[in-house]
Amino acid sequence: MWSGPRNISTALMRSWGARPDCFVSDEPLYAHYLSAIDEVKRREHPVYDEVMRSQPTDWREVAALLTGPIPNGKSIWYQKMMSHHLTDGMGRDWIAGLSNCFLIRDPAAMITSFIKIIDNPTPEDLGLPQQVALFEWLRRGKGTKPVVIDSRDVLVDPAGMLTKVCERVGVPFDEAMLGWEPGTREEDGVWAPHWYSRVYGSTGFAPYEPKQERVPERLAGVLEACRDLYDQLAAHKL
Repeated sequence: MWSGPRNISTALMRSWGARPDCFVSDEPLYAHYLSAIDEVKRREHPVYDEVMRSQPTDWREVAALLTGPIPNGKSIWYQKMMSHHLTDGMGRDWIAGLSNCFLIRDPAAMITSFIKIIDNPTPEDLGLPQQVALFEWLRRGKGTKPVVIDSRDVLVDPAGMLTKVCERVGVPFDEAMLGWEPGTREEDGVWAPHWYSRVYGSTGFAPYEPKQERVPERLAGVLEACRDLYDQLAAHKL
């Protein structure tokens, strides 16, 4: 599941993790991404040093793991992936063997949430250019049409949207995906306390509520660029 930040990606990870047949991984390319960006940008990320100690920084090692046997005897492996963790020097062929899905969110809502932690993002920090590039690479180069879902649609109709996703990736829908126990998880990354506070208290998908916050004028260009990229992906959504 390729997502930008602040995009119900952790709630979806909780949803899939509630299935007894599913193993989940939390942003396994985060340390690689941090190792590939400049130090100034790296320091914008909470506990960046702990993240880099907690995971392999070589994308090849991560790719080999993610395309290997599913851990713990499970039959499904849900991999929560951040599209901005795709770096220029990273190979892509390993991705083609996965069942790739894309999670999108209205850029204004995503930006106003993201800047509460990192206050001056670029479109690349929000992952939309990388999402579009990967989607088009899979669609045109590999002859597949990945699943695209909008976070708003998931919140409006969790059962309906998750059923559609399961159908598209070839697994049965499980009612267990609609609820989970609150709190932390063993699979949560070391960055979780800084990003997952709302998810810790959740027991299911929250009802959709339109955001009223406005994107600051200084980020008007970022919003415009992200809106165009979002629209390209939204044209293919379930």
